[in-house]
Amino acid sequence: MIIINLDVMLAKRKMKSSELAEKIGITSANLSILKTGKAKAIRFSTLDAICQALDCQPGDILEYKKEEDTSA
Repeated sequence: MIIINLDVMLAKRKMKSSELAEKIGITSANLSILKTGKAKAIRFSTLDAICQALDCQPGDILEYKKEEDTSA
């Protein structure tokens, strides 16, 4: 599963979600969907804009975690 750590980077940069949404040209609602992990995909252009605005790497925002096998 992919974990979105956007809240962490926003806190580190002392930036509000609304400010980031405005900087990268997406709605606050769409940014909220991304932040909560409900998004099914992200455009590379959006990821690029986020990284540029937050001065970070994609790995600072996206994290992979192996899902627990609960079918035992």
